[in-house]
Amino acid sequence: MTKEELEKTNDYELLMLYREDDEQAKNLLYYKYKFIIDILIHKYRPGLVSLNIDYQEIYSECSVGFSDALKNYHDNKEASLPTFITLCVERKLKGILRKYNRDKYKEINDTYSLDFAYRESDNNLIDTISDECEHDPFKNSIDAENYTDLLNAIKENLTKREYDVFILMENDLNYLEIAKILNKTPKQIDNAMQRIKTKVRNILEEIKVNS
Repeated sequence: MTKEELEKTNDYELLMLYREDDEQAKNLLYYKYKFIIDILIHKYRPGLVSLNIDYQEIYSECSVGFSDALKNYHDNKEASLPTFITLCVERKLKGILRKYNRDKYKEINDTYSLDFAYRESDNNLIDTISDECEHDPFKNSIDAENYTDLLNAIKENLTKREYDVFILMENDLNYLEIAKILNKTPKQIDNAMQRIKTKVRNILEEIKVNS
């Protein structure tokens, strides 16, 4: 297959070629999505710099996460490929932070939170969707069982595209970063965020009524 043909091939077909050790397919997927590594390194830069972690080690771990995503992704997965790559790479970055400072970053793994920070407004999703933030039992954290139930309810009420956006929001990516990762316009992502907030607000209200 020529380079031109590869460039016209969809991601899933490229993944199949990659798993057959096609070097061109591997390189094309890497160059298509390597910007995700840069976005996430920038996101975690303050913590990485403060811990004086070697950049080569950081990038090496991110590349392992990238490769893990390509190896483990299947077209029937609920998230899109770029979202799945984001989650796998971010998991590696969090691992580096835990390795260098387990106490400081312990809450990354142990806390179940709905505090999705919007960098451009300094608001949290839970603050935006709740009318009674100060008394809302979901404001800071909830136990794992309820958190899982809540996520399942949210997932059932979101479209596949909205769920991609939701996952990235949950991982504290702003709308510009999400737009780049999902190859959408900032306006499309902003509109999706508004729909997501409305749906999550309704779910929380229903939970309150039934509790």
